[in-house]
Amino acid sequence: MHAALVRFELRLPEVRSLKSKRTVIKTLTSTLRSTFGVAVAEVDHQDLWKRSTLGVALVSGQAGHLDRQVHSVRRFIERVPEVEVLNVGVSHLEDPG
Repeated sequence: MHAALVRFELRLPEVRSLKSKRTVIKTLTSTLRSTFGVAVAEVDHQDLWKRSTLGVALVSGQAGHLDRQVHSVRRFIERVPEVEVLNVGVSHLEDPG
């Protein structure tokens, strides 16, 4: 079993309120869940208008497949017009058994 945790630091330049931020984040997280079958949550900057940090968890039976999934999720988020990706951190976990 292979797993990855991906942390996306985002800036939302067009957002003018927490309500509009939450709309953007809710749409993005539900789309990620339904499109990629990942677990995703906003994990930091919940009270800031123009910033967000998303945590995404992915699991696969093969390391190569996991890497492709991580790349696909990253490419998808980078193409969302409402967000600017400031930083991406990836942590890989491997089951030794």
